[in-house]
Amino acid sequence: MGVLVIDRFSLSASNGTNPTTIAFGCGYDQGKKNHNVPTPVDGILGLGRGKVTLLSQLKSQGVITKHVLGHCISSKGGGFLFFGDAQVPTSGVTWTPMNREHKHYSPGHGTLHFDSNSKPISAAPMAVIFDSGATYTYFAAQPYQATLSVVKSTLSKECKFLTEVKEKDRALTVCWKGKDKIRTIDEVKKCFRSLSLKFNNGNQKATLEIPPEHYLIISQEGHVCLGILDGSKEHPSLAGTNLIGGITMLDQMVIYDSERSLLGWVNYHCDRIPSSESAITSRL
Repeated sequence: MGVLVIDRFSLSASNGTNPTTIAFGCGYDQGKKNHNVPTPVDGILGLGRGKVTLLSQLKSQGVITKHVLGHCISSKGGGFLFFGDAQVPTSGVTWTPMNREHKHYSPGHGTLHFDSNSKPISAAPMAVIFDSGATYTYFAAQPYQATLSVVKSTLSKECKFLTEVKEKDRALTVCWKGKDKIRTIDEVKKCFRSLSLKFNNGNQKATLEIPPEHYLIISQEGHVCLGILDGSKEHPSLAGTNLIGGITMLDQMVIYDSERSLLGWVNYHCDRIPSSESAITSRL
């Protein structure tokens, strides 16, 4: 259930600028059996992989030639969203196959690593979904507890001036305070280590690096908080799936190529807005 709108837009197509009729909307009830359990992924605009998505309509009407979607979220605020492949870099992108059977944008299963260690901290390969509509990143119970354990262990050895504290924002369940208010992640970045997700799809191997600034948040109280949450508690309907949210996609161009069934990412200055008409910009 949701809201659906049909309207006419003036979009720049490959054959000129023509009025285009597009249906789009936002879902707020995805047919859950248990209405007391919040759904972790609601529909946003219609940017999924279905047959009646916004991109499918744009392609069928000649506005774009490829079923490709990309976004770039800047840590400085703002960013951009683009349709079609005009903005896709010709080199430097890390590509991994998307699971063709999955209704979400999923690179399949990956292993979670801490501080470049070859041995994963995840007990088994993790099912992963990319969802820029989620503010935070959600791990299943085991990888979440493993991440929390290694982060706390590192802090206890190297940065004892950070002490755990309860946060007023209930969404942020694990936070630390310093002697003074923490204003930027750079002030405490040395206390944390990078995480990485490694995907191995046959001969194609890909690594998503997750540096501290892609999983930490500075709260309004001046505390540094873990932006990775326990999905088994926050969203039981995830059922063991691990969701990579907006915080982990910061300062990266993320590309969903449904034509080739590939998912890609590359470090990018997302505050540099492209001039192409295929890009929709935001300064929020």
